[in-house]
Amino acid sequence: MTHTPRPPHINMLISRGINMLQRSNVRLGAAIATVAVLVVVTYAAALSGCSASTAEAAPHHTPVRVAAATEGPATPAIQTNGAVANKDEIRLSFKVAGVIKSIHVEEGQAVHAGERLAEIEQTEIDAQLEQARALAEKAQRDLARGERLYADEVISLEQLQDLRTVAATARAQLQGVQFNRGYSVITAPADGVVLRKLAQVRELVPAGQAVLIVSAHGRGYVVRAALSDRELVTLALGDPAEVRLDAYAGRVLHGSLSEIAGAADDKTGLFPVEVRLESPPPALASGLVAKLRLLPAAGRTHSLTYVPIGAVVEGSGDAASVFVVEGTHARRREVRVAFIDPSGVALAAGITPGERVVTDGALYLEDHDPVEIVAAAAPAAGAPLAAR
Repeated sequence: MTHTPRPPHINMLISRGINMLQRSNVRLGAAIATVAVLVVVTYAAALSGCSASTAEAAPHHTPVRVAAATEGPATPAIQTNGAVANKDEIRLSFKVAGVIKSIHVEEGQAVHAGERLAEIEQTEIDAQLEQARALAEKAQRDLARGERLYADEVISLEQLQDLRTVAATARAQLQGVQFNRGYSVITAPADGVVLRKLAQVRELVPAGQAVLIVSAHGRGYVVRAALSDRELVTLALGDPAEVRLDAYAGRVLHGSLSEIAGAADDKTGLFPVEVRLESPPPALASGLVAKLRLLPAAGRTHSLTYVPIGAVVEGSGDAASVFVVEGTHARRREVRVAFIDPSGVALAAGITPGERVVTDGALYLEDHDPVEIVAAAAPAAGAPLAAR
């Protein structure tokens, strides 16, 4: 088949149509791109406006922890260290000087009342006893002879009275030596335990020097400590006490003040006190180190408000601030500090017991800031003793 070429004017019309179509496509693409940009900008502006509105509608809440203010004693608890001791600790010694012949017990050994514990050599004391007995017998014989001679009017009444005096003196000397002979042996005064042995066999000990220290079980255990004059004047017999022992970690023993010295120790200038333990553990021993917490009697007549130390901010002298949670906001409250105790801060004014104070997060707050309570902290341990 033979191809017939198009006329020139037809080709010109086709070329013009193609050019017009290309220009139309370019304009359409530009219009589409412009519309897309406008849509993106409008959407972004809408999102930004929405976010701003949300932020304005929901202000930021600071997360905090709170604790309730508690009521506690108006005077600080007295903290001191002491030592556990048996109430009855007896220092046993010989009445006369001598060389120790034997000691029948060791430290820590249990003993029973009347049991022989130690004795000195008896040779010298036996000789003294024999001499005193002989002199007493001779004086008694002389007196009997003098009575007969006086009856026969051989001697005078004065001479008879002298013989009677000599006989009485000899009997008294014999009784004294017999008494000393009885205390040349140490016996246990009661059931107890040997705490310390202060001498050894064959040692020469003077009269009255302690050889053994024995505790009696009858009156229980006490904690002995020493206090200054400022601490002593706030205490009274019967004040409650808490006792913590390193040997019984985590356990709190309770007791009461049973003895207050009337005079200070000459060497330390401190006043000795004793705390009687109410229910001591069975394996308690003398000499254990104890930590005492005493609640003075004055603290039970008046009370203060206690808050955790973490709740106090911006303190200066006795003036400080705390944040109190009211509803969903924290309000700054000015307070006056009475004293700081290991159990918390005692406040003289500004807070009442039961109010919730911010303990964690207070440093990041301003007055009337909204807050979110994360978790309740443990209440301020204001006065565990005051409740008892």
